[in-house]
Amino acid sequence: MSARFLILTPVSATASFSSSVGATNRGAVKGLANRRAGFFHILPGVYFVHGVGGKIGLIIYLDGEYVPEERAKVSVFDHGLLYGDGVFEGIRAYNGLAFRLKEHLERLYASAKHIALEIPLPMAAMEEVVLETVRRNDLRDAYIRLVVSRGKGDLGLDPRKCPRATVFCIAAAIELYPAELYDRGLEMVTVATRRNVSEAVNPRVKSLNYLNNILAKIEANLAGVGEGLILNHEGYVVEATGDNVFIVKEGALITPPPYLGLLEGVTRNAVIGLARRRGIEVREEVFTRYEIYNADECLLTGTAAEVIPVVRLDGRPIGSGHPGEMSKTLIADFHRLTRTEGVPVYQEVTPGEENVSCQASR
Repeated sequence: MSARFLILTPVSATASFSSSVGATNRGAVKGLANRRAGFFHILPGVYFVHGVGGKIGLIIYLDGEYVPEERAKVSVFDHGLLYGDGVFEGIRAYNGLAFRLKEHLERLYASAKHIALEIPLPMAAMEEVVLETVRRNDLRDAYIRLVVSRGKGDLGLDPRKCPRATVFCIAAAIELYPAELYDRGLEMVTVATRRNVSEAVNPRVKSLNYLNNILAKIEANLAGVGEGLILNHEGYVVEATGDNVFIVKEGALITPPPYLGLLEGVTRNAVIGLARRRGIEVREEVFTRYEIYNADECLLTGTAAEVIPVVRLDGRPIGSGHPGEMSKTLIADFHRLTRTEGVPVYQEVTPGEENVSCQASR
């Protein structure tokens, strides 16, 4: 998870580019051949990768048109920018397949319904927007950001002053954590910032208002660790700044229930399915930091993060202090799943078959 608007700051380019993005996305970067070098820095540790080696930039979908990124501009009166009024999804394409696209779009439309935002496209048309944006950028492996804001209005906050929603879609690549952390594990601290209560800004709505998460991320950054653990107002574990949380205890996989105040992640649900397929007991339970401190393993899941092990919380080692066997198994299972399941972006790609020519290194 990261900043929600088309307000991007170009950072360096060609010389250090390949080493900067890390092994996870080098394959995706190769898929961006014939595009300009560089990447956009959005939040500390979060980058949208921009093309390599050529003259043109990304092609962005914006309100019915596919335009060069230089022309992809929204009004300064857009209420998504002025008030964080809108919804979004982060979606992955792997191996020419848009992973769990139906689930992402269903969540987008459910979030929009909650905030009484009318999306100007039916779901089937929005699916094609996502797929065509990936095609226009000639990508096989991509991170896709689909945004629906309230649209242009006036300087007041009344949504009735916004006659039509703004829709844009970006297809690029992303690296949330350095590649080596997937092998040796992530360190996390509990942050003081509590999760929004459901009666205020419901965390189950994936809205453009992400200040709650950003404040938690700032705390983690100041602590010098990769992630921040967020509790709800009762002190129960809900999620990390951009990921769902799992623990492993005595062979069972345990995660907080969505009603506590967390986003029900698409990757979260995929991992639950993979665990059950292996016969692993999966439970949704309320727990505190005590259970994480004394867990055998801990892992995080998210569209951008994928699946990453956590080996330390608040200075305390979790289990052996190294990624555990269940975490390693679920990471491998998830990688296999993403290469063979999804909506085909290109006609030559068939779900369930590994398309070797389209593989990217992880």
